[in-house]
Amino acid sequence: MEQNFQTSFIPQKPIVKERTSSSQPVSIFLIISLFVLFAVLLATGGLYFYKGVMKNNITEMEKTLNLAKNRFEPAKIAELQVLDKRLRASSEILSKHIATTPIFSALEKLTMKTVRYTDFSYELGTEKNAPVKVKMSGQAIGYRSIALQSDLFSKNKNFIDPVFSNLTLDNNGSVIFDLEFSVDPSFVNYKQTLLTES
Repeated sequence: MEQNFQTSFIPQKPIVKERTSSSQPVSIFLIISLFVLFAVLLATGGLYFYKGVMKNNITEMEKTLNLAKNRFEPAKIAELQVLDKRLRASSEILSKHIATTPIFSALEKLTMKTVRYTDFSYELGTEKNAPVKVKMSGQAIGYRSIALQSDLFSKNKNFIDPVFSNLTLDNNGSVIFDLEFSVDPSFVNYKQTLLTES
């Protein structure tokens, strides 16, 4: 009797077990974190590229600026800056300068023929736009001349609060007086004087 033996050692069925893959759901947090990661990587790469572009732009702008500077003469620019400082200083000095000639011109027009002045002095105020205080002494032919002169002073808008005082008679019969008044600072401003004269 013949027996059927199998002499092959190679198995006929596969030995490896088939694994079944179980699918797990993908978490939304994983998707968001991957999105954020890619966004950060893209932003970092973009910023790195932008930084390089900006460095190149700055370098080119510096070259252009240096070329423009060299077109102008640096010595001429320094000279013009000094001139500008001088002009500003002279403008400031001019705006603060006082001219007494308008006072004398106004006195010439206001003073009657029967009155003459023997002494004149003035004081500048320490504050900005402070009135100029004027003190004068003089002689007049009689008290009536002083009264009329006082009336003329009060009509002048540039002379503020004129006061005649210390009225006394001298040996010749003339009246000696002192006069004090203030002057509007704009009236004696040198710059304004120049503008009105031209």
